[in-house]
Amino acid sequence: MSSMPEPRLSFAAAICALALLATPAMAKAQPPPKLVEVGQVMPDVVMTGLNGPDKKLSGYRGRHLIINVWASWCSPCRKEAASLERLAWSEAGSRYTVIGISTDDHRSAAQQWLKQSNATISHYIDRAPSWTLENLLGASSIPVTVLVDPQGRVVARVRGARDWNSPESIQLIERAFKPLSR
Repeated sequence: MSSMPEPRLSFAAAICALALLATPAMAKAQPPPKLVEVGQVMPDVVMTGLNGPDKKLSGYRGRHLIINVWASWCSPCRKEAASLERLAWSEAGSRYTVIGISTDDHRSAAQQWLKQSNATISHYIDRAPSWTLENLLGASSIPVTVLVDPQGRVVARVRGARDWNSPESIQLIERAFKPLSR
């Protein structure tokens, strides 16, 4: 017979079971990815589609990419979304590929907002617990828009909402993507 009273034995067994269950989760836990600085190349990640299929970020290589990070609850994000659509469909914007990354906690909220806004550009959603895209793109505050050159290199990061179809914004985009002349 054990000298340990039965409630203590049950408690000890429960602690051991919890430790065994938590061990695989802790072993898999990795630190969140770090910000990709301007001048660095974005790593290849699979993006989870919101209004289309999943896609690897490398699937956009060879194109000038404008990535806008947003959430359905973010008023400035919602206000700038229409200008991103206008940019994507404009003559000036035809040289670029515009995509969106939602940081919504709930996929259904992001999808509902995309439906309400009649979004036509490709949108993806980031996922907890690692928030890979949010961390890589530097979306500690939103909206944030990241410009990525055809080689996958971050060339600019713009914080805050703006009218992306304005002449000033188009000039900003063109300057960021202009090849270095040396």
